[in-house]
Amino acid sequence: MCGIAGVLRFDGQPVDPALVAAMADRLEHRGPDDRGQWLESSVGLGHTRLSIIDPHGSPQPMESADGRFHITFNGEIFNYRELRSRLDYPFRTNGDTEVVLALFTAYGVQALQHLRGQFAFAVYDRETGGVTLARDRMGILPLVYSLDHASLTFGSEVKALLPAIGEPRLDETSLAHYLRRRAVPAPDTLYAGVRKLPPGHVLSVSASGKADLRAYWTPPPPAQVMRIDPQEAVDLVDQRLQDAVRDAMVADVPVGSYLSGGVDSSLIVAMASRLTDTPMHTFCASFGDPRFDEVEHARRVSDLFGTNHHEVALDASGFQDLWPRLTVHRDAPVSEPADIAVFLLAQDARQHVKVALSGEGSDELFAGYPKYRFADLTIRAGLVPAAVRRPLLHLAERAAPTSATRARIAARALMEGSTAERAVGWFAPFTTTEVAAMLGRPMAPEPPAPPHRDGIDLLCRMDLAGWLPDNLLERGDRMSMAASLEVRPPFLDHRLVETAMRLPSDVKVRDGQTKWVVKEVADRYLPQSITQRRKVGFKVPLDAWFRTGMRDLSRDLLLSSDSITSSWIEPSAVRALLDSHTSGRRNEEARLWTLLSLEQWARTCLRSTAEVPGSH
Repeated sequence: MCGIAGVLRFDGQPVDPALVAAMADRLEHRGPDDRGQWLESSVGLGHTRLSIIDPHGSPQPMESADGRFHITFNGEIFNYRELRSRLDYPFRTNGDTEVVLALFTAYGVQALQHLRGQFAFAVYDRETGGVTLARDRMGILPLVYSLDHASLTFGSEVKALLPAIGEPRLDETSLAHYLRRRAVPAPDTLYAGVRKLPPGHVLSVSASGKADLRAYWTPPPPAQVMRIDPQEAVDLVDQRLQDAVRDAMVADVPVGSYLSGGVDSSLIVAMASRLTDTPMHTFCASFGDPRFDEVEHARRVSDLFGTNHHEVALDASGFQDLWPRLTVHRDAPVSEPADIAVFLLAQDARQHVKVALSGEGSDELFAGYPKYRFADLTIRAGLVPAAVRRPLLHLAERAAPTSATRARIAARALMEGSTAERAVGWFAPFTTTEVAAMLGRPMAPEPPAPPHRDGIDLLCRMDLAGWLPDNLLERGDRMSMAASLEVRPPFLDHRLVETAMRLPSDVKVRDGQTKWVVKEVADRYLPQSITQRRKVGFKVPLDAWFRTGMRDLSRDLLLSSDSITSSWIEPSAVRALLDSHTSGRRNEEARLWTLLSLEQWARTCLRSTAEVPGSH
């Protein structure tokens, strides 16, 4: 993958080459192999390259054969060879970038319908003087922009925009969304004036600044459900995932894989190992806590498929050292403690490969989280008036013991007012009532829940639209690119996604078993000791760290006189959370992490616009 950046001015004045160079400088970690820029009149495009396909050719920005289009491209088009064979075009390179240009020459923006892969790019049209921004269907790769009366500025990461747009400022409206979700949903960001291009969308901006944002892809609607036998569903998912893994292996450099020891990554390794002539490299993280460590399971899978296996360890001290640096890479609060471990995995993997496969997306597509067992309650809870339901559930949540984490999460989610708020609430560190009290103002109402067949379908659709791209995929992209590693999630091949969203819910959760259809596929490749064991998740033992090595740091960050977030959030509420957690009365790790990450972001990203620390 790569870094892209650019500016389109609407006043007819030329773009300063030094500005484009400065924007590209902020993206060197995304593309350490090569860089380039192209400027003409009121447009400037920049690019930093991580060479995966046609590594010794395909320099960017690239011009189409007829000179009309110029592109700066980030990503991989997995079906580029097939597309190339069908196009009548005078190709000069062997890469996928020129295939996108050829498609634009032939079809214009309809070229997007032909692409299979993960991508974010900008195309300048000499004929119209406009720029088109496009992002892949699932939002695997990022694209942010700033648009005002004077110019369009865009880039792979927010930091690339700062030389053009100036000192970053907090977007106060998005603060409430962050406290609810640990991430800000597209199209907004925590930065005032900076927006994310939503997944599956294209933004066309004319030479005069007129903008047109529209979706070119959406998941199949609820009515398009398949009438399918459960075993036929297993066969179909098996075949679709095989196709996706085969596509994800397309590269001119070695491809490895993350291997946590869970079902998803183990299944990816099992399928990918069949496609290689040499042993794959696999990578696993260890946290030194038996509650969360899956290293023994990962070793078993590695032994089964003969991979070259690597393990990296993370402890509280290493965590603290990396946190500020990775917050700058994240361009946002580090939403999950596991983000740090993902970086260490990527850093280790980069010593052996340039590309790694991951199991991301399976839980959201196939109902893998524990909440999916109780998904219909998300809808049915609304039958009880909020005035009755909320105080009863609040009492139950306060009375639940520290060990009853899932019961407390359920109570907090189900006390919310609307169906959409309850759906968000399953992953929310704070309730809407708590956020309103902390900020001293009511939250804007959640948008209505999307059309859905049942509770499982609802949660899948909302996770796919929000939790996955705005949290997990952003995390995966920023942490891997901080180490100059490309990550590919085969479960998010759009053909598999379309299949998953048309499957009936009773093959996703069956007889109380979450992700049933995927586990049935996995049984064909892996021992049941891997496929049928209890889900652990990729977690850091933060509860213990907050009571030991990170206890003083937490208080210093949140309660000291130079705390930035204390001017945004009521300090007494923060102090109560810290006291409750350190005393052991309650496990407040998720809520403390949300606040600590916000403070760390404010200190590292709002106070300074310096280069990424430790990136060179």
